[in-house]
Amino acid sequence: MLIALTGTPGTGKTTVSVELRSRGYEVIDSKSFLKERGLLGDKDVPRDTYNVDMDEFNEALEEFRVRDGPVVLDSHLGHGTDCSMIIVLRCNPDVLAERLRARGYSEAKVKENVQAEVLDVILCEATDTDIPVYEIDCTEGTPSDAVDLIVRILNGDTEICSPGQTDWSEGMEKWF
Repeated sequence: MLIALTGTPGTGKTTVSVELRSRGYEVIDSKSFLKERGLLGDKDVPRDTYNVDMDEFNEALEEFRVRDGPVVLDSHLGHGTDCSMIIVLRCNPDVLAERLRARGYSEAKVKENVQAEVLDVILCEATDTDIPVYEIDCTEGTPSDAVDLIVRILNGDTEICSPGQTDWSEGMEKWF
């Protein structure tokens, strides 16, 4: 079973993935995976990102879909893959902006990503699929807390993190 752990950059995917690995889960770091397999397309210089052919990405992930046990894909593109489940990590826009600035993101890139979080872009794209979607707010709490929720979801306790529980719209005017 391939599980997409997705969300706007800065919501906690990589940090949660470290905790998942420490608990024995197999996790694919999409950045390394795409680079190692030569799947990064042309660089979109204004947006400071690379284009990825999603058909090629999906084809390369096939080997993980047939493994025993869950395999977690850490990727903000994960919700666009042929996966069995999508877990969207969320973060308060103000906290997200600080996390992205700490990474050295330009203000334009901070704003683009925060706006995507405010508008629920990844969550909406995920829920437009026929794949089960779950949502976890990673603004507060520890990575261990988020992984505890993920483990519960994997064990069938799916009502705890149904999508649509997080709403950042009250701060929309600040970011637009």
